[in-house]
Amino acid sequence: MESIHRHPAAPALGGFLALAAALGIGRFVYTPILPYMVADLGISKSEAGLIASANFLGYLLGALAAAGEATPGGRRLWLLSALALSALTTGAMALGASMILFLILRFTGGVASALVMVFASALVLDRLSAMNRPEWATMLYAGVGGGIAISALVVSSAASSGGDWQRPWLTSGLISLAALAPIWWLASRREEPPPATATNRAVTGGGDRRLRRFILAYGLFGFGYVITATFISDMVRANPVLQPAEHLVWLWVGLTAMPSVALWTWAGRRWGHGRSFAVACLVEAVGVALSVLGGGIGLLLLAAGLLGGTFMGITALGLVNARLLSASHPRRGLALMTASFGLGQMIGPSFAGLLYDLLGSYLLPSLIAAAALAAAAALTIRLPPVPAGAH
Repeated sequence: MESIHRHPAAPALGGFLALAAALGIGRFVYTPILPYMVADLGISKSEAGLIASANFLGYLLGALAAAGEATPGGRRLWLLSALALSALTTGAMALGASMILFLILRFTGGVASALVMVFASALVLDRLSAMNRPEWATMLYAGVGGGIAISALVVSSAASSGGDWQRPWLTSGLISLAALAPIWWLASRREEPPPATATNRAVTGGGDRRLRRFILAYGLFGFGYVITATFISDMVRANPVLQPAEHLVWLWVGLTAMPSVALWTWAGRRWGHGRSFAVACLVEAVGVALSVLGGGIGLLLLAAGLLGGTFMGITALGLVNARLLSASHPRRGLALMTASFGLGQMIGPSFAGLLYDLLGSYLLPSLIAAAALAAAAALTIRLPPVPAGAH
């Protein structure tokens, strides 16, 4: 058994399951459930956006809390505790129809998902680095796509059996809670690897400036992707021509997200993280625009594929580059990037929901989101690559 834990597959698979449970399911299951909540509870688009924004506010504050260098307790304990909290708050969404309850639960779940992202990334990347097998990190971030695909299947199954909006929340919470056992086993070791520390090869010569530009671009990316990622199922439900593809669209987002991490990290190694980040943002901007400009199921699936095929790849490129640019405090760099991402996410859904209630359409907020992605690309496309050996 001990030999299994010495293989890079163990931390990578543990990280995959952690991000699948807390982010792919805990954070993103709201997207396919939202149309049912709108239909059964009569919530407005502004209220739907506010619920999403509460989750992302929690994500922002959780990331800022994780930025502290003096967090008490081991990283593994924080990871497992946050996973349990994420599962419990997800399942508890089925307990009532109170707006206040929804906001509290989604806010708390957002805190938990940020802690999982930061601590899983730091712990798994450090372990893989210690094993000299960083390429396994692609499995870690592919977990979000895996969780999204599971969330789509859970909601589709509930719908086919005549279930209401509550059943998928409860099922999702139970699945996430069940994932704790394998994660606990895969992450178990008598000693945690020490956090990465400063070395003589830390990035110099403009590293702080590059990191600041990446942090800003990451916030624009968070705003740019989240409107489509929150409301795409509701967009489909509202269009009779597209309704037959409602569950397929979100499943397709998850399936295309899984290999995207490997694809874009390969591009990052070949062309540089800044350039690859920029290209991915531009590709995603096309997908976001197509989600409201396209006229049929084929174009909708293309839009969903472009969204799924980029957003986790962009996430991975940003976090890996932040880790390289903040070699002396890698967890702080990861947390600040996550916080910027969380701020963009927090603004996006409420902004889109308010505009929808005013204009009756997702067209304008989606086009503004596409423009934000283009701006993120402009900030990063000319950034010089991190010097070889900086990490």
